[in-house]
Amino acid sequence: MRRLLVLFAAATVLSGCGEDPAPSQYGGSPDLPSPQRGLLPDMKIALPAAWGDNLPSVPEGYSIQPIATDLAVPRQTLVLPNGDILVAEGSGGGAPTLRPKDLIAGYIKGMGKTDVKGGNRLTLLRDADGDGTYEMRGIFADNLNAPYGLAFVNNVLYVANQDALVRFDYTDGQTEASGPPVKVTDLPSAINHHWTKSMAASADGRFLYVGIGSNSNITERGMDAEIDRAMVWQIDAQTGAHKPYATGLRNPTALAIQPDTGQLFAVVNERDEIGPNLVPDYLTSVKEGGFYGWPYSYWGQTVDPRAQPQDPEKVSSATRPDYSLGSHVAALGLAFSSPVMGSQFADGVFVGEHGSWNRTPPSGYKVVFVPFRDGKPSGDPVDFATGFLTEDGKARGRPVGVTVDPRGALIVADDMANTVWRITASQAPASTPTEAAPAATN
Repeated sequence: MRRLLVLFAAATVLSGCGEDPAPSQYGGSPDLPSPQRGLLPDMKIALPAAWGDNLPSVPEGYSIQPIATDLAVPRQTLVLPNGDILVAEGSGGGAPTLRPKDLIAGYIKGMGKTDVKGGNRLTLLRDADGDGTYEMRGIFADNLNAPYGLAFVNNVLYVANQDALVRFDYTDGQTEASGPPVKVTDLPSAINHHWTKSMAASADGRFLYVGIGSNSNITERGMDAEIDRAMVWQIDAQTGAHKPYATGLRNPTALAIQPDTGQLFAVVNERDEIGPNLVPDYLTSVKEGGFYGWPYSYWGQTVDPRAQPQDPEKVSSATRPDYSLGSHVAALGLAFSSPVMGSQFADGVFVGEHGSWNRTPPSGYKVVFVPFRDGKPSGDPVDFATGFLTEDGKARGRPVGVTVDPRGALIVADDMANTVWRITASQAPASTPTEAAPAATN
């Protein structure tokens, strides 16, 4: 079996970069071609490559540098009020395979990942003199269980492990946790086909929103396995009481609160195995009580006949997402921008795109900026950090979490290179604020 897997993998490894997805897959009205189904999904993997002396490419007038390397699978970051950065490191999941093609796909996807073991910890980075070099690095908390989502509210640090939401009391400037985490509430963790638990805090800090992915691509394990899955939970930060806030979101991998409005936004990884241009991953506002289609339909009310039995009433109520990012880009990071990032990138969101494993040419493998107008996404995405793919189709890195530092930087976690990158304007905007970060961040 191993020899068959190796032979199949050799035939499906990515051989060239090609071009990005067609522009018609971006925005509020993407083209949705006819589904394509085969014995196996398309699998085109970018094998790992070292950065060497190279750096990711950023727009003119900006610079990028690594501020931490040799990490243990960095996923998401959080900037604390004093400017320290926390990095969640870990890798979870481990769902059993159901079909031979799952075994093959899992083996091949593994070829495009780091071979470093997840750290199951939070690492703290500190730049005490503000010169952009993070001279101090230490373990803030360890023995966690695949930590991913992070939020800071009223001197409390919240961490979404793959199995539970936990909290640490925090004193300004502390460099390590004062004790073990306190459980706020359990999170769905059986099977954990999609294990990441994204998180954001409401503007007033009262509620935490946690994204919980489905337990399958398209209900292969049955609907009983999807109870409390493919949704965003609203959790009372004090009591842990929770309820579904929005449903039908196949895998909401990153959440963020829009400044000024307090509106919750998400990036969502959509379903696979019906072609290279289906289904578009998306950015959307998340409405309380909204249903976003999974598993019965996609992009609103486009029925997916693989989900059986169908639910026409559910389909008729499905909410259409706001903005297509392109198919299979695997968006895993989301952060609202501010004037500290320069006038061109002041109003909109940064999105970390981990990159496809099932399309030619590949999509993702970069950080993009989606401009907003009147509070909504508008226009094509703008490349902000690229070069993660080499000219011969290998992957130097794969972006995950993105975080805007109020001092004037974009922090990018890269779980292939096990690096945290810092992107700054070569000349800081005149309006760069000097005050601390707000009380609730994510």
